[in-house]
Amino acid sequence: MSGVEVITFGCRLNTYESEVMRAEAEKAGLNNAILVNTCAVTGEAVRQARQAIRRARRDNPHARIIVTGCAAQTEKETFAEMAEVDAVLGNEEKLTNASYRSLPDFGVSAEEKLRVNDIMSVTETAPQMVKHIDGHVRAFIQVQNGCDHRCTFCIIPYGRGNSRSVPMGAVVDQARRLIEGGYREIVLTGVDATSYGGDLPGTPTLGLLAKTLLKQVPEVLRLRLSSIDSIEADRHLLDLIADEPRFMPHLHLSLQHGDDLILKRMKRRHSSADARAFCDEVRRLRPEISFGADMIAGFPTETEPMFNNAVRLAEDCGIARLHVFPYSPRPGTPAARMPQLDRALVKDRAARMRAKGTELHAAHLDRMIGSEQTILIEMKGLAHTENFTLVDAAGLEPRSLVAVTITGHNGKHLTMQRKQMAAA
Repeated sequence: MSGVEVITFGCRLNTYESEVMRAEAEKAGLNNAILVNTCAVTGEAVRQARQAIRRARRDNPHARIIVTGCAAQTEKETFAEMAEVDAVLGNEEKLTNASYRSLPDFGVSAEEKLRVNDIMSVTETAPQMVKHIDGHVRAFIQVQNGCDHRCTFCIIPYGRGNSRSVPMGAVVDQARRLIEGGYREIVLTGVDATSYGGDLPGTPTLGLLAKTLLKQVPEVLRLRLSSIDSIEADRHLLDLIADEPRFMPHLHLSLQHGDDLILKRMKRRHSSADARAFCDEVRRLRPEISFGADMIAGFPTETEPMFNNAVRLAEDCGIARLHVFPYSPRPGTPAARMPQLDRALVKDRAARMRAKGTELHAAHLDRMIGSEQTILIEMKGLAHTENFTLVDAAGLEPRSLVAVTITGHNGKHLTMQRKQMAAA
């Protein structure tokens, strides 16, 4: 192979950072190299990364393989000891071309492979400018990194460090650059995006940032948030939901569970009543809004009634897209030291939660039939509505906005009839 290939796992922030990595590696003159940007959310994510590294080495025996990302930050020795790996970079180091210029030669020891510093010592997030996001018709902008909270199940703060925000002006500049590159839709992303601004002068909020971006870059036709913690939603954000048509009617919520005792043991900051109240209020402000949510099944000490409370919360909140994680103990986290459930039971509850998610999604698709929507055409004949519902749009031009009437669904995708091209 020639050039730089990037293999990305995990969140939208990783997707964004992969483009930064590619650009910085190319600036450094790296060639014949594979960058693996890992995720540490679950043990399965780490296993998949290791599997991909072995496959990459088999397929490219002479390429240089550099591993980075959250799993590389939290389990650096694990990857350094892999014979297939030539270097391991931390989450901070992966974003600078100096790291790629100083990579060790082949055949070094595991210790010499490591370029991973203490992520907790990082106090600022420098703005990273990219012109495009490879393979995507919507563009991501990093507005925040790290997390100050310590949920008992989560290893990510140890991979990303403490919360730090990108200055508002830099975010606006990046949005302007991406719009000039032809993007119609922008997604603001971060590890704990709703904590945005707490470390900046004047403590601006995520909602204020979104308002400012839409005002200063009127060419942005569609703006989304990646994932939010509803307990941190600010008044500016609620104003946008209620009054700004360019702010898309979809929120992905970090719910994690629906039983109050489990939420306390997770060290979450919201109750099940808080989650219900937020969804009710947002739906009152924007009736067409849809919700996605993360939910963990089989958390330590979870009983069957507790599990049922989580299912009930998903029903009560009308979650259209339920992203279910079977609980995965992460070494070094408090939850890993709690009494664990049998793995078969964890998998069974995750399967039942996913079945509930399928049922809720079908009900959401039913409600969409007959509605008029504007869809953004993506790759491979798919599109998304404003409330982030997937549509079969075979044959339509990627990146275009198209007005359609929803005619039905197949259980996964909406079907549609084209009306007319929306104004650019």
